[in-house]
Amino acid sequence: MSDIIDKIIEERLKRHGRIFVNKEILLPDYIPETLPHREREIRKLVEILVVGLKGERPSNILIYGLTGTGKTAVTKFVLKKLMEKAPSLGARIKYAYVNTRKVDTTYRVLASIARSLGLRIPLSGIAISEIYTRYIQALENWGGLHIIALDEIDYYVKRHGDDLLYKLVRINEDLENAKVAIIGITNDINFVDTLDPRVRSSLGEEEIVFSPYDAEQLFDILWERAQKAFVPGAVSEKIVRYCAGLAAREHGDARRALDLLRVAGEIAERQGANKVEIKHVIQASREIEYGRIYQAVSTLPLHAKLVLNAIIYLVKTKGSGTTGEIYSKYKEIAMSYGYDPLTQRRVSEIINELDMLGLATALVVNRGRYGKTKIVKIPRELLTIMEEALGET
Repeated sequence: MSDIIDKIIEERLKRHGRIFVNKEILLPDYIPETLPHREREIRKLVEILVVGLKGERPSNILIYGLTGTGKTAVTKFVLKKLMEKAPSLGARIKYAYVNTRKVDTTYRVLASIARSLGLRIPLSGIAISEIYTRYIQALENWGGLHIIALDEIDYYVKRHGDDLLYKLVRINEDLENAKVAIIGITNDINFVDTLDPRVRSSLGEEEIVFSPYDAEQLFDILWERAQKAFVPGAVSEKIVRYCAGLAAREHGDARRALDLLRVAGEIAERQGANKVEIKHVIQASREIEYGRIYQAVSTLPLHAKLVLNAIIYLVKTKGSGTTGEIYSKYKEIAMSYGYDPLTQRRVSEIINELDMLGLATALVVNRGRYGKTKIVKIPRELLTIMEEALGET
């Protein structure tokens, strides 16, 4: 067994450097020095936040846009530049960036915000109210502007409600020497409608909407990064255009385009090729889709998994299922595991959520005098992946 490992290591090290110079440039978290085709959004964000350099509190901001439209990159880029500029102008600015899908409890979100001011907050063991009190005291002792960017904020609110958000948008009432501004980042254009009216009016003082990239814009973004990430000649303009075109079909997702190019490069490297070809991109697309579906299914809440199990059963036995059929099968599965079933209304909401995640397709069908119903389907090519993910969770 160790011989196999040694052989793989030796072969991979020999191939190292044939394809990539710096693979990290293609990672979604990498923030480049320039962000093509986001000049308008950068300008608007800076115009809102620039008053912080004069010691004033900027308006709170809601940033909307589909996945991969540059919301996070632009926000981090602008906040980093403002913080770098502040000392030369005698201003005090710090920021906290929290992805609330990854840091997904109220304790962890508030602890992350507090730690960005240098506070030592344990991983657990103290009350949330105590973290808030320590954070307020740290702000007052420091006396600057703290900008809090909450990414995927809709995900957090759906799980935990908007109590923390309410505290944060009203926090300036508890401060004398310091100021706080909030930036909420969301994929859901209707997110603000789910908030308590008191939170809604305070959080959405300014709004910025990011439109999807088109194929030409995606090409510009990819080509700029590709020239720094790959060995010269390892990737052609044709390959980059192909990746951009595939991603443009899926709502102009730059993250998807970058992943395609990076994974295609990794596949080419593993196969001992000297350059990325179309076949590598096609294989990368399949691998990414498998990973996306597997990850989405394996991280679903318990009852969503049970509902998905019910849909899979109906798709395999009769090709699709109505909401009534799905609910009956879901109740049967839930009770067989000893769980109390959710209401039919809640299961209908879960079906909508699965549709939004791309794990199922729910179409409303008019059945005349029998009224309307939803017909729910899953592409058969995804069934095996989903069953694997459900079987291991």
